[in-house]
Amino acid sequence: QVQLVESGGGLVQPGGSLRLSCAARGPIFTFDIRTMAWYRQAPDKQRDLVASITRPGITTYADSVKGRATISRENNKTMMYLQMDSLDVDDTAVYYCYALIEGRPYWGQGTQVTVSS
Repeated sequence: QVQLVESGGGLVQPGGSLRLSCAARGPIFTFDIRTMAWYRQAPDKQRDLVASITRPGITTYADSVKGRATISRENNKTMMYLQMDSLDVDDTAVYYCYALIEGRPYWGQGTQVTVSS
């Protein structure tokens, strides 16, 4: 069974940085993972795309994080990261890892990121 496991969330001060990690585990081959992405959902709001990265390494970012976020994958392509800098309170949300594997979408359980002084 495929699982996505996020880590790296927590409490961060405004202006600070964090790095989220997502590990894809289970009976998968790296070439089966076409796209990976980070989404986030703030209280009482819909889940929105933060950034995505395709197998060849093409990236996209939400306007709200452009210039502050960097999404990346390791060479084996089962690990994905999100580096975010200059965090502000509007970045507070549960961050979810997403992967499209063999045409099926998978979601992680989410990791809470709270930006507060």
